[in-house]
Amino acid sequence: MWEGTPGKEGNMDNEEYDILDELYFVISYTELEDNLDMTEESIMKTLIKLASKGWIRIYENSDKELDDFDLISNFKSYYYLASKKGLLAHNRQ
Repeated sequence: MWEGTPGKEGNMDNEEYDILDELYFVISYTELEDNLDMTEESIMKTLIKLASKGWIRIYENSDKELDDFDLISNFKSYYYLASKKGLLAHNRQ
């Protein structure tokens, strides 16, 4: 786990780092949850933060990226991938 400074613009907190670490390939929510030691609520809140920063891409299935999505209601049904911006931020840590 990365031990950075949370809360600063452009920096990522531990949860963001841990999730991005899993998103180098398209992964379902179920797989993501299985790979993390985080609560469902924490994963959801972190996915929302990552999406707002443009650090993740969200998919309906492993092939179809979504432009319009509702993470609060449907986060368990989506697939996730780190965006180029997210990968660059993750690799700078």
